[in-house]
Amino acid sequence: MKTDESSRREVPASEGLDVVHEAVLEAVSVEQLGDIFKTAGYRVTAAEQNGMVQLMSASQGVGFAIRFGNRSVVDGQYLDYTLSCALQVQGELPAEIVSDWNRAKRFARLWVQAQFLVLEMDIVVGGGVTSRHLRSTIELWDRLIQEFLLHLRNRPALAAEAMKQQAPVSAGTQTLAGDEGSEHKATLQ
Repeated sequence: MKTDESSRREVPASEGLDVVHEAVLEAVSVEQLGDIFKTAGYRVTAAEQNGMVQLMSASQGVGFAIRFGNRSVVDGQYLDYTLSCALQVQGELPAEIVSDWNRAKRFARLWVQAQFLVLEMDIVVGGGVTSRHLRSTIELWDRLIQEFLLHLRNRPALAAEAMKQQAPVSAGTQTLAGDEGSEHKATLQ
């Protein structure tokens, strides 16, 4: 109970709040998570890589993968997953790109793997979350991709390279990669 200062009466803590009772998920299946992404407005495609199913989608015209992590005791369900966006780097990558991002941003880490610049965000379901919470992490991921692209565009050398690659914007594509070097094409928007 809390005290309502205007009338000095005790009111239930939930009074006046839009309380939504939603099932708590202790783990998530590929299909469940795909449905949550679809509800959030994303197109999602299941793909197999190295014997593991992952989901493929895109945000801001940039493709990303949803890779599942630790298996739950319930068959076909997972306790966590990783959102991963890998952009192929052509030319020299300024060393401060990664360190500046990781120093200034929270929730997603940036790192270099061979010729790819990789942005990743881990999501933990184990312990219990709601579908609404998972949708909010999708919104956060979308925002982080926006900030990631802005972070790259704010570097003059990278911006010049990106402009060359985007020449015919309507027909331009950018090479993206998932784990182990699998490539995907995403239309630039």
